[in-house]
Amino acid sequence: MNHTASVPFDGVTPPLEHLGVIRVLGEDAASFIHGQLTQDFALQKPGEARLAAFLNAKGRMQASFIGIKRSADEILLICSRDLLPQTLKRLSMFVLRAKAKLSDATNDFTIYGLAGGAAPVDAAPWNVVAKGDSSVVQLYPADGQPRALLVAPTGLAAPEGPPLSKELWQLSEVRSGVATLTQPVFEAFVPQMVNYESVGGVNFKKGCYPGQEIVARSQFRGTLKRRTYLAHVAASELAVGTEVFNAGDAEQPVGTVVQVAASPNGGLDTLVSLQIASAQEALHAGSTSGPALQLQPLPYELLADI
Repeated sequence: MNHTASVPFDGVTPPLEHLGVIRVLGEDAASFIHGQLTQDFALQKPGEARLAAFLNAKGRMQASFIGIKRSADEILLICSRDLLPQTLKRLSMFVLRAKAKLSDATNDFTIYGLAGGAAPVDAAPWNVVAKGDSSVVQLYPADGQPRALLVAPTGLAAPEGPPLSKELWQLSEVRSGVATLTQPVFEAFVPQMVNYESVGGVNFKKGCYPGQEIVARSQFRGTLKRRTYLAHVAASELAVGTEVFNAGDAEQPVGTVVQVAASPNGGLDTLVSLQIASAQEALHAGSTSGPALQLQPLPYELLADI
């Protein structure tokens, strides 16, 4: 049963203050970021965004980004604000002799969510439309409704449109099936565990980056054992990072809650990274006696491992 089919994802959110911005500035901005993240920034054009992850040496995600190329020497990385300080510090350690300067530019930009009639309709995900000094990034849709992020220099007038609450925006994020990494699941996942290779977050043709060998091995040796699924839970609270259990095994968790949002129709919708072999089992959050998870179809096709 789809518990959110009647939810209207339409309008403009207030500023999305849970997101932050890292600015990468300098003639080596693109080449530096290209060497650190899972996506190709060397060939990125000013009309494109990139979904990407920053990994540790073991291939585990330390942050996820939407990367926007504003000019030849300026890239903005949109990420969860709770991960920004440590991510900025760690990325800056690798700059060395590259002509690139990284800074926290969160206060320089205001980010809005656009959905339904307020979002571009025809653009493909990760397409960017420039509006003056602002950038409109097309996202994956939610329940068939188009969605986008507007990244505007601070001080500009807010975009016009009917109001869309932050709570409904968070629900649309979950319903889109594209996870944003946050602190509770820091270093919990290889990118494929949250389907990043299926939604444009990994480029397997680019050169090395931290954790690249692990990501490639998972993809090309047929060793993918976990995927992220959309689920509904008849509960009022569920924390990101909560373990998921098969009803028949109280000892060994089979998954982890990645992202959660409340549904106005009751309960919670969540993204859950699960062992593929357990996706057909009776699943419960927190313990074998915790609230049951009802898996729902993802809004996109998963790429098969090779």
